[in-house]
Amino acid sequence: MAALKKAPKAGWEGESMNSILAALEKNVAKIREKTSFEPRVALVLGSGLGGYADEIDVECTVGYEELDGFPVSTVPGHKGRFVFGRIRHVPVVVMQGRVHYYEGYPVTDVVMPIRIMGLLGAKTLLLTNAAGGINTSFSPGDFMLIRDHILWNVPSPLIGENIDKLGPRFPDMSTVYHPEVKEIIRSAARDLKIPLKEGVYIQCSGPNFETPAEIRLYGLLGADAVGMSTAVEAIAANHMGLRVGGISCISNLAAGLSKVPLTHEEVQETADKAAAQFKKLIETVVTRLPY
Repeated sequence: MAALKKAPKAGWEGESMNSILAALEKNVAKIREKTSFEPRVALVLGSGLGGYADEIDVECTVGYEELDGFPVSTVPGHKGRFVFGRIRHVPVVVMQGRVHYYEGYPVTDVVMPIRIMGLLGAKTLLLTNAAGGINTSFSPGDFMLIRDHILWNVPSPLIGENIDKLGPRFPDMSTVYHPEVKEIIRSAARDLKIPLKEGVYIQCSGPNFETPAEIRLYGLLGADAVGMSTAVEAIAANHMGLRVGGISCISNLAAGLSKVPLTHEEVQETADKAAAQFKKLIETVVTRLPY
């Protein structure tokens, strides 16, 4: 009987797992050359929300272009840098501008920033995004606590040989969004009297907005909001053992639910209007997180 061939040490896009780990460790070392600041909470700011990073007590910033082989955001409204500092007393690292799968990067590059923030010391990850509302009870400007997600037509960032230093080969995804973090978000919203919806987020590849038929399908699958980010980041963070929380800003009604054509400008405009409440909510959540 012929011996089974050993799987090649490569990711789904031909990227060596050893090279991915080496790139992560090299960039962590480059950041450590610039700052010894150790964050405990990591925060990803989505479309229209990036300005909040300028308002924290900033210790240091590192532009994505300063790092080796690091993906650089090409989307308007995404600055493209790590901001290290404090939200009140809590040491945080803020990803001011994320990268997306639709920008042409391998999915392992898309989650590189998440993994770096975890390797730098973050124990909890808060993900934010601007999303289209599928649930007909949602309105533009609403906030939605992400209870769970669906990854649709985007590859898992864990495909390929496992990087044992980051996490297990077959990580459980029963509670990607940590129950304690979800309850902290709920209680913060209640105390601030900020209305908070809850639902399931579906990540699609983009960059095109979805068709009305696709939105009807996603609704049948159980999705309440749709976007082009977040789920792959949550998977990578959960794989590393980070506690994950997620909040969507409903920036528009999804295709087929409104007569107005969808535009990225509308997404940014709605997120900008919601920024003041978002700041209050994030600050309160961060100060209540265990770290």
